[in-house]
Amino acid sequence: MRRSHGTAAESTAPLPAPELTEAECRRCGTLIAGLDGRYACGVCGWVNDHSEGHRRLPRADEDPDLPRRGRRPPKLPPGPPPDAL
Repeated sequence: MRRSHGTAAESTAPLPAPELTEAECRRCGTLIAGLDGRYACGVCGWVNDHSEGHRRLPRADEDPDLPRRGRRPPKLPPGPPPDAL
């Protein structure tokens, strides 16, 4: 089942903070927590489909951590030499 994810005007509005939700795992019955109705069970590995969430997922350009165009992610400092382990 496909759900409509709103109008173009809704898609440009800033997204509210995600809501912590709880449910029973559909496979093993464990109580699990998720964000906005999206769940993954750490006991049996069951995951519900992203379309079952309560709100639309953000687009990449709405991610505050997305690097700006033309900017490379920072280089990580070098780790210990391989023989140091």
